[in-house]
Amino acid sequence: MFDLTHRTRILFAAVLLAALGASPVASAQELKIGVVNVQALLQQAPQTKASLEALQEEFAPRERTVLAKQKELEELSEKAQRDLAVMGEEERRSMERQLRDGRRDLERLQAEFVEESNLRRNEELAKLQRVLLQQVDTYARDNGYDIIFGDGVIFASGRTNITRAVLDKLTADFESAAGGD
Repeated sequence: MFDLTHRTRILFAAVLLAALGASPVASAQELKIGVVNVQALLQQAPQTKASLEALQEEFAPRERTVLAKQKELEELSEKAQRDLAVMGEEERRSMERQLRDGRRDLERLQAEFVEESNLRRNEELAKLQRVLLQQVDTYARDNGYDIIFGDGVIFASGRTNITRAVLDKLTADFESAAGGD
């Protein structure tokens, strides 16, 4: 599709509402419009917290491995600093090589850890967004909304803002699923 700027989205929404308001169908029945703050849902939904905790648990062993490698390298570096004066030339070069190889291994481990944890976090975020948007869709259909706006809304009155109601439903569904396990 194409990307709309924030101003273009607002203008489009205003034109759409004006056109709908002027149509004979719209005048025969009142439109029910809602607004949802998807970012707030994502931040406050219990599913988000559970997902983050699961990711933390999933990556904890790898994080411990990286931290252990880092500590091992620090200890080797401290030993090299202490013993540098009494080391022979060959022993010093061997120690420098160990330190260089250790730093390279640590950097590789850290980069892999960050890359894989970011990839998994993005996968989970995408899954959460699908769940949240499905919940908004279900809520809107169940409550007879004609239009739900998300991003790009500058103001929404309490009457049209359904964020809290959707969040309450997400929480109830999460607690229900947790109780059923």
